[in-house]
Amino acid sequence: MNLLGLLLGFALLSKIFEESGVPGTLPKFLPNDWKGPALLLVFIFILSSFLDNIAAALIGGTVALVVFKNKVHIGYIAAIVAASNAGGSGSVVGDTTTTMMWIDGVSPLNVLHAYVAAGVALVFFVWFAAHQQDRYHPIQKDSATDVKIDWLKILIVALILAGAIISNFLYDMPALGVWIAILIGAMIRPIPWKEVPGSIRGTIFLLCLVMCASLMPVEELPDASWVTAFALGFLSAVFDNIPLTKLCLEQGHYDWGMLAYTVGFGGSMIWFGSSAGVAITNKFPEARNVVLWVKNGWHVAAAYVIGFFVLYLLLGWEPADNNEHKIINCPVPNCPMAIKPISVSEPGTIGYFDAVK
Repeated sequence: MNLLGLLLGFALLSKIFEESGVPGTLPKFLPNDWKGPALLLVFIFILSSFLDNIAAALIGGTVALVVFKNKVHIGYIAAIVAASNAGGSGSVVGDTTTTMMWIDGVSPLNVLHAYVAAGVALVFFVWFAAHQQDRYHPIQKDSATDVKIDWLKILIVALILAGAIISNFLYDMPALGVWIAILIGAMIRPIPWKEVPGSIRGTIFLLCLVMCASLMPVEELPDASWVTAFALGFLSAVFDNIPLTKLCLEQGHYDWGMLAYTVGFGGSMIWFGSSAGVAITNKFPEARNVVLWVKNGWHVAAAYVIGFFVLYLLLGWEPADNNEHKIINCPVPNCPMAIKPISVSEPGTIGYFDAVK
């Protein structure tokens, strides 16, 4: 219920931000050479840190259609998805996977260091993608002097984000604060309720993925390690990152910032590897070609590897449990003793029950 409330609430938040007029002002800040498409990718990265990565990708794609006159390079489309996923990887309100970690008890500070890898990756793929787009079709932006910003809608966006953070700390349920803020905002400006029906189908699909992942036996997964986290990034490119995150949360003992980067950014390597990639191909159907995506978006895969190892070399592998009192099954068959969870002494060890010797 918490995840359902957050996903629907963030869908409304994204639409409110889009209607605020801020996205319409972005084109006038873009330079006229290759630095224009480069700066747009940076904008998408920043937007995704406090908006859902799907919304950030769609807003960036809309701006790209305008300033490039509907001629957008596939490598640049891949970079738009990569920027949105990278920007959301270190924020618990920027991506569904990090939101799931937050709900499961992972501190927002424990995913923040994902930005070390994401920032390095951003610098790498932005350079190549911006030059790809500039050679393919240079930026041709129109002045957007008639766009007006609705500051009250910006206030509603801030209220929703603040409500999520405060409610999570006070009641361990961020969705409660999100919807209280939305109801308060409804007294200030009309809320785009029509977004809810359109979001329900996709939200139910994501919730079903999470439920299916919970049925998988966690004991069959490889041990949590930096090697496993690195491999999960490539797996997330072909297997949705939502159930992967659910499985890792069930297993525990991961470096959550590193995992947030790998499963979040790793899905950018193929168009259907992340929700943002699936969403943006509705605007750019020509990008639904795995061969062309990988060939033209090679810089995204290279950036993933470079960003990961910079993070690993600088900060190492720092696993932290999302719940120090996870209940595990009694190892004795037909054990009649009462199940009593105890704290795990250190990451990677198995906690046993007081009654089992």
